[in-house]
Amino acid sequence: MNVAEQKVAEQFEALYGAAPEGVWAAPGRVNLIGEYTDFNDGFVMPLALPHTAVAAVSRRTDGVLRVHSADVDGGVVQLGVDALEPLSGGGWAAYPAGVVWALREAGHPVTGADVHLASTVPTGAGLSSSAALEVVTAVALDELFGLGLGRPGIAVLAQRAENAFVGVPCGVMDQMASACAVEGHALFLDTRDLSYRQVPFDLAEQGLRLLVVDTRVKHALGDGAYAERRAGCEAGARALGVRTLREVPYARLPEELARLSEESVRSYVRHVVSDNHRVERTIAFLDSGDARAVGPVLTEGHASLRDDLRVSCAELDLAVEAANGAGALGARMTGGGFGGSVIVLVEERAADSVAAAVEKAFAEAGLTAPRIFPAVPSPGARRL
Repeated sequence: MNVAEQKVAEQFEALYGAAPEGVWAAPGRVNLIGEYTDFNDGFVMPLALPHTAVAAVSRRTDGVLRVHSADVDGGVVQLGVDALEPLSGGGWAAYPAGVVWALREAGHPVTGADVHLASTVPTGAGLSSSAALEVVTAVALDELFGLGLGRPGIAVLAQRAENAFVGVPCGVMDQMASACAVEGHALFLDTRDLSYRQVPFDLAEQGLRLLVVDTRVKHALGDGAYAERRAGCEAGARALGVRTLREVPYARLPEELARLSEESVRSYVRHVVSDNHRVERTIAFLDSGDARAVGPVLTEGHASLRDDLRVSCAELDLAVEAANGAGALGARMTGGGFGGSVIVLVEERAADSVAAAVEKAFAEAGLTAPRIFPAVPSPGARRL
C-alpha cells in the first residue's frame, strides 16, 4: 500500500477501534468510444483510470452496516442490513449500502460490515465515481464473505445496486470497466453477453497521449434526461420490431430510420447504431496498430452525441473545438453528458500546447479553468 492507502487503513482503525481486515481499490473509468450503447446491448470500449476509490473493510455478524467517507462532511452512517430499502435517500452512502442490499437480495449471506472510503475519482466529471464506490465495496465483501462472484458477477451486482437501489438506470459498462480492466489495455465489451477482450492500448509506444479534460461542470444522471433517452431507445427498438437496438444492422440504418415517425426517437436510434459501428472501427484501427486513425472517429462520435443524442453542452463543445483547433487528432465528450469530461487524442509532442489552448479558450469564455490530465490505462479492482 502507498501512503494514501495506508492512511485509509489508519483512519478506519481510528473510526472503528480495530484494524480493517483488508484494504481494496477500484478505479474510475473513461470511455474511449461507445456512448449510450451499453443499455442497448451494444459495444463499449472503456479503460480504467489511475484514480480510485479505496475501501478499508471488516466483516460484522450483528446485522449492522457502518459506512464512512473521508471525502464527505459528517460522521459514520449506521444502517441495519435487514432495513435497507431502495430509493430511501442517504446520499453517497446509498452506493455502498445498495451493494449490501443487492448482495442480500441475491441470497448472499452478508451479515454486516464496517467500511471506510476515500476516493480520488473526480465526482460529477463523467468518470464513474459512483461505480468505483460500488465495485470496491462489492469486491471487498465478495472476498471477505467468500461469495465467489467473479468479476463480471460483481459488475452486474454493482449495476443492480445503482439501478434498483440508487435509482439511476445506467448500463453495465462503468462497473465492468472498474471490475475487469487490465493495466495498459482498453476493455472491448459486448454488453449483450458480457464477453470482453483486453485490447493493448499503449499510446506512449506510438508517441500519442490521451488527455482527459474535466470541464468541472457537474451533471446529475438521476435528473431524468438519461432515463428519457433510455426510454426513447427502447421505444425505437419496439417500433423496429427488435429486442434492442444492437440488432439493427448499420448497413440498413437509413432504411430502418425511415420507418420511425418520431424525430427524437429517430435521432437516438441513429446515434446508438452508428456508435456501435464506431466501436467496431476503433477496434479495427487498434488491432492494426493505427491508433492515430481513431482521432477522427472520436470527433465524429462527439458530433453524434451533440446533435443526435443532444447530451453535450457549451463547455464540452468548447473543449472539443479548442483541442481540435490546436491540432489534436480528435476529441469527444465522454460519459453521460450535460457536463463532465472530454477526451482528446493528441500527439505526445503537442499535448502541452493542446492543453494550453483548451485552458485559454475557457479563460476567454469566462469559465472555470478545466482540470486536464493524461488517461493512463490502469488496473481494475484489486486488494491492496
